[in-house]
Amino acid sequence: MRIHFLIIMEVLIIAKDNNELPINDNIKVPEVMVIGPNGEKMGLKKIEDALTLASYAGLDLVLMSGNATPAVAKIMDYNKFRYEKQKKLKEAQKKQREANKDLKEYRLSPFIDVGDFETRRRNAESYLIKGHKIKAFIRFKGRQIAKPEIGKEVLLKFADGLKDVATIETEPKLEGRQMWLILAPIKKEGKN
Repeated sequence: MRIHFLIIMEVLIIAKDNNELPINDNIKVPEVMVIGPNGEKMGLKKIEDALTLASYAGLDLVLMSGNATPAVAKIMDYNKFRYEKQKKLKEAQKKQREANKDLKEYRLSPFIDVGDFETRRRNAESYLIKGHKIKAFIRFKGRQIAKPEIGKEVLLKFADGLKDVATIETEPKLEGRQMWLILAPIKKEGKN
């Protein structure tokens, strides 16, 4: 009963992570090109000799490229290798999340009321503090397009109200009937 349980557990552990590289006794090729722990080539060895070298060094023999001719195996501390690989993956995912932060849009009007303006400014401020960018825009209706400088004034006033937490990344631009600008959060000195 206990043996069956151990076999099932071993199968589950192997099936759990199919990205694992074959190590030590799991390597099923007769000969491998061995690379030492410091990156030096040790030559073509029979698998038994390579396993003996790895055990003398107190490290693992890891099959790096089983499809190559001959297969390439490296003597290394496999747990440390896996840890470093996971650490790099987490760092890459963190950078990806940073790059994919949302761009929040705030629609203003050329003749916006003070209360509405302040509400949008406060909301934008909290969003900027979280590290996201802001796009503020004005859509001109009817004859409002004849005086785009009024819209530009409103956008610059909005940016000025957020100068403590944001910088202007893109100056106000008029495209068709819409004028917009982009604000980026100010980078903190202590954060990376």
